[in-house]
Amino acid sequence: MRLIYGFMKFLSTIDRYIIKKFLGTYVFAILLIISITVMFDVNEKIDKFIRENSPSLTDIIFDYYLNFIPYFANLFSPLFTFIAVIFFTSKLADNSEIIAMLSGGISFPRLMRPYIISAAIIAIFTFTLNSFIIPPANITRIAFMNKYIRDKSVDYARNVQLEISPGVIAYIGSYNDKTSSGRQFSLEKFEDRKLVSRLTAQSITYDSLYHWTIKDYMIREFTGETESIERGEKLDTLLTVSPSDFLISVNDCEQMTTPALKSYIDKQKRRGIGNIQLFEIEFHQRFSNTFAAFILTIIGAALSSRKVKGGMGLNIGIGLGLSFSYILFMQVTSTFAISGYVSPMVAVWIPNLIYAGIGVYLYKKAPR
Repeated sequence: MRLIYGFMKFLSTIDRYIIKKFLGTYVFAILLIISITVMFDVNEKIDKFIRENSPSLTDIIFDYYLNFIPYFANLFSPLFTFIAVIFFTSKLADNSEIIAMLSGGISFPRLMRPYIISAAIIAIFTFTLNSFIIPPANITRIAFMNKYIRDKSVDYARNVQLEISPGVIAYIGSYNDKTSSGRQFSLEKFEDRKLVSRLTAQSITYDSLYHWTIKDYMIREFTGETESIERGEKLDTLLTVSPSDFLISVNDCEQMTTPALKSYIDKQKRRGIGNIQLFEIEFHQRFSNTFAAFILTIIGAALSSRKVKGGMGLNIGIGLGLSFSYILFMQVTSTFAISGYVSPMVAVWIPNLIYAGIGVYLYKKAPR
């Protein structure tokens, strides 16, 4: 409480006024857009909700929409931030309040302080949601969608190759998750870059907790110039790999907290699995969206703080154009990362760097 009281004393009346306007408009924009989005989503999925074997009303509300709303709100948080800044700052400028503040001796950098404080509050809140609260909620939401709307889960893989442990390489020609079985399995062990043993099998079945059953196998051991062969019908073994390591769905990355996501990416890289671009993009976007709140706040405040002829409509139009171009740019660069043209980190941060440059330019041109 003492900390909060000290922080409130640090804020002036103008600071509290702008923070209240900023956060109030931000929450109002989210509620308005979410209400419209939910209505369109219900209209789109109404046939799925009323057909035979449809979900109950309780499942629709608590399993789907209760988890859909925070996911969607957080996904477009930078857009809502930008719209909020443009809207209420343009209104302040149109009412000559910005002019009055600057004429009263408040510099533009000082005027930006409550904007940055508000952006920090939004950034911390959204990062916490995105990293620790929304991923567990996404598990329920995505399970609901896979069961009642459209199943996007992956239950089949071909030509799986990964490093189980240092020097041990596993290969599965094909794997079907519905039967928990794979075909054309091999396990090779290397020491000093030399092959010392090779196991091949016609089929392999997954049980649980890394327990696998290998059938119709042959093991070849290499010792110097000699070779020994062992054959068998069935072999129970433990392999530190599970089907989830190579059955990767596009929604899997959304169900992991940020620490779990980082751990998963590191583990998959060690195992040599290459199709983890979506996970890396998701990881970097959680941080880039945090900084995007500050960048878009500075752009919005600098752009809309000047009173223009024709009212606030022009500022809002320019602001919406910039915000949608930012989102479009993010999608384009993410596509390049998925295709392998650029690294996920570069693809995610390029829009922020470019719009940070725009923000610096507009900040220097802002009214003083």
